[in-house]
Amino acid sequence: MKLQRKSGLRALTVGAVAITGALVLTACGSDDNSGSSATPSSSGAAGSSAPASSISCAKGSILASGSSAQQNAIESWVKNYQQACPGATINYKTSSSGEGVVDFNQGTDAFAGSDSPLKDTEVASSKKVCAGGEGISIPMVGGPIAIGYNLPGVDNLVLDAPTLAKIFNSQITSWNDPAIKALNPGATLPSTKIQTVHRQDESGTTDNLTKYLKGAAPSAWPYEHAKAWAGKGGQAAAKSSGVAALVKQTEGSIGYFELSYATAESIKTVKINTGASAPVEATSANASAGIASAKIVGTGADLSLDLGAAYTTKTDNAYPIVLVTYEIACDKGNKPANLPLTKSFLNYISSTDGQAQLTAAGYAPLPDEIATKVRSTVAALS
Repeated sequence: MKLQRKSGLRALTVGAVAITGALVLTACGSDDNSGSSATPSSSGAAGSSAPASSISCAKGSILASGSSAQQNAIESWVKNYQQACPGATINYKTSSSGEGVVDFNQGTDAFAGSDSPLKDTEVASSKKVCAGGEGISIPMVGGPIAIGYNLPGVDNLVLDAPTLAKIFNSQITSWNDPAIKALNPGATLPSTKIQTVHRQDESGTTDNLTKYLKGAAPSAWPYEHAKAWAGKGGQAAAKSSGVAALVKQTEGSIGYFELSYATAESIKTVKINTGASAPVEATSANASAGIASAKIVGTGADLSLDLGAAYTTKTDNAYPIVLVTYEIACDKGNKPANLPLTKSFLNYISSTDGQAQLTAAGYAPLPDEIATKVRSTVAALS
């Protein structure tokens, strides 16, 4: 990724993390088979120290790969874990959610990172590598998808789902359109042409944004959600870093990316009118409140989430455009050589201390109810 994120987690050196390519999130829970524990001495969050409680260490080396949406989080977590546990090496290769699942189902990885839960066909394939079990989706990282814009003189832009959908589908093309003016009665909106920016590559971020548009404004967004962009018009850019860079340099533009990109590049973000008492800003805390509306729809040990209720929530301070990334692991039948370190690491990142590292990077900790179930699921991996 070309963009050098200036968030605290980006400041971590990849050298402390044996990671190939650009990092992704993945993790392993905690069986303390090493008999040792240590307290990490530093954290990926800028200017902060690592959590005071111990990490139960395991030794060994594991491979993982997949989604890049969790990059800042994985850098921080792996750095903390490996500082505390010098006998452990976690090699995570950032690629894509789809490639991570393929690697996992080919038996290459101890776990994979994915922006979407496993499909039925992928679960069926996983049974070949999960002896007596199957691959399950474990939610681990939440976060807001920020809508960033570049409109000098307009600092508190408010949009709602139908207006946003029409903007990204080229049905609203100027910033002083009546629909935008109605949502921003105190703002002086210019007649500047709107330049939308979207991902040119297939992306979980696009998939989750379009899930929101389809869920919250179905009449204004006529397409099904997908990783490939379907809206009319606009300009395409590679990866979230490219979208953010183009928005920053183009007056009149609007695009979407993880909150950490907006923070790193000082890009203003849209507040969403959800019907709550006040428009909702894209923040970690507000995203967690939105994700709290999610329902667990997986069966057995699988914790796949349905975020549909988050898209239409009117709860105060609940941001509706959210993304959840999953760690993919075998519920049973994990390779004996990988299991101790996989569980130990996943246990750390799902812990209160591990989740507490997310906010500084622009992510959202899991709501307590979901996090509790995640910890139980990780503890039961075998």
